[in-house]
Amino acid sequence: MTLLTVEDVHKRYGREEVLKGVSLTLNRGETKVVIGPSGTGKSTLLRCVNRLTEPDSGRIWLENVEVTSAKTDINHIRAQIGFVFQDFNLFTHLTALDNVRLGLVSVKKLPKKEATDRAMAELERVGLRHKAKAYPAQLSGGQQQRVSIARALAMDPKLILFDEPTSALDPELIGEVLAVMIRLAEEGMTMIVVTHEMGFARSVADEIVFMEGGVIVEHGPPDRLFRSPEKPRTAEFLRRISELYGQEGR
Repeated sequence: MTLLTVEDVHKRYGREEVLKGVSLTLNRGETKVVIGPSGTGKSTLLRCVNRLTEPDSGRIWLENVEVTSAKTDINHIRAQIGFVFQDFNLFTHLTALDNVRLGLVSVKKLPKKEATDRAMAELERVGLRHKAKAYPAQLSGGQQQRVSIARALAMDPKLILFDEPTSALDPELIGEVLAVMIRLAEEGMTMIVVTHEMGFARSVADEIVFMEGGVIVEHGPPDRLFRSPEKPRTAEFLRRISELYGQEGR
């Protein structure tokens, strides 16, 4: 069943056209990994999905609701789409528990006890129940990112968008975040992940999308894309990534 449809989305910043007519579909329970050089529109695409960035043209649907319609309650849509940012975006004056609980109380209007129970369950899900009372400054980067994932999960989203969730982490902390994301994929969470982690992409993605210059150059299942890409530019990009991070990626 199709959960998300992106149709001919364009976005321009001044003279620079960042997205040049991007279209894709995402089925419920699918993990789609978006790869490509920096500055090619990957993050902008994610931000257009829940209108953190307004597309200039094109249409986006979440199931049968048009996200891009002026009549759509975008806050209602955003409550159904989790977003995990590369720089965590936690409130520094709130504990891990409060960061996860905040949306449940302020957006979903849950009673505080019910919100607390739900938040604690999600912290446990990402292996951080014991850090519930810690503030972001007391957590490692990997722990902060896992709190961000718990915050997204607590809202019971239909879809989670990950914007390079490990790019701000020290190498030794990347694995703990990827382990959580792999488990979510195995549990059937619907996800779009922008990442340079090729090992993760190869092992978890149902489909890989290679973007460059604001367009989708090629897409397909990981085995085909890694072993026999159809486009020379895809092959060149994957070769360079493998040289940087090893055959399987980082």
